[in-house]
Amino acid sequence: MNVIYNEYSAILIFFTVAFFISLIILILSYALNPQQDDQEKVSAYECGFNPFDDARATFDVRFYLVAILFLIFDLEISFLFPWSLVLGQLPSLGFWAMILFLAILTLGFIYEWKKGALEWE
Repeated sequence: MNVIYNEYSAILIFFTVAFFISLIILILSYALNPQQDDQEKVSAYECGFNPFDDARATFDVRFYLVAILFLIFDLEISFLFPWSLVLGQLPSLGFWAMILFLAILTLGFIYEWKKGALEWE
């Protein structure tokens, strides 16, 4: 039991310190920051919409395409990292399955590029 305590005590100390630092920052942000709406807070966001407007308003399809682009890269990285760790133990089928996966993601990226999702006016 003493060995387990010695190995995991550093992690417990880290989580405790991180919890208290985040709690202090949260309390200080509410104590020091005025909670009043100013002109900047009620202005239009980066996407150009007013913050207090109709929720059913239509907007440009490019926002959807950027979201798809984010998902492509996010999925690619989340699958690539664990795959790269066990690549030496995988059979050739594991290698080619990932190559097929990357090819499909690359086709999605090329589709978005051709659609003009990466070009802003």
